Amino acid sequence: MSMNLESTGATLTGELAYQFESTFSREEVAGIVARARADLEPTSRHPEFLPLLIERAARDELVSLARRRGAPAARMPEILFVCRHNEGRSQMAAALTHHLSEGAVHVRSAGVAPTGLLNPVVVDVLAERGITLDHAYPTPVRDDVLATPDVVVTMSPDLPSMAGRRELVWDIADPHHRSTEEVRAIREHIEQHVIDLLAELEVRLSPDAVRPAPAGRTPRRPRRTAAQPQPLRRPTAV
Repeated sequence: MSMNLESTGATLTGELAYQFESTFSREEVAGIVARARADLEPTSRHPEFLPLLIERAARDELVSLARRRGAPAARMPEILFVCRHNEGRSQMAAALTHHLSEGAVHVRSAGVAPTGLLNPVVVDVLAERGITLDHAYPTPVRDDVLATPDVVVTMSPDLPSMAGRRELVWDIADPHHRSTEEVRAIREHIEQHVIDLLAELEVRLSPDAVRPAPAGRTPRRPRRTAAQPQPLRRPTAV
């Protein structure tokens, strides 16, 4: 890592340690920043964005870990979207969830086998809605990523089950090698699922969420584990 990025990492550690000082020590924050760097640097194709991506990854990790520790400030609903490569479907679902909830949900996405790439057509059709993926970063499915969500959404029935988690299975077409029109239809399909899920979580929707359902959309198919059979409810602060 360059000296400039080393300096940026030290600055970032200081800023995050200050923001999370009631929950984490500076040493814990430094370790999480270092792990974000180790995850992202080997696959980074745009070094100029790397500091910002490290910041976002580290912040997400700190918020998730704070939830595990019961920090009151972190008690917002958390949703994890999982697809095969974390290039399209899960990125779209996460971005739409953040947009339609106006940031009231902590949302992450991950891939069973992430490639480190983003589907450019997905980026374009989200931009049509004023949503950017400029700072999205592909993430692998890890035990710590699975540890905190209130619900895990897998974007296709052919993906592995996330055993032990409260899970929903959506049957969403893969946007890989699809035309712009086809990816727009996938975006609308995902958006309707997201609106339904946010309503179940009792999250206030953005005015932009009041949209008619596309004709012939496929209903979401829930997969519930024996350990967690209850309907979704928005978690309360502790």
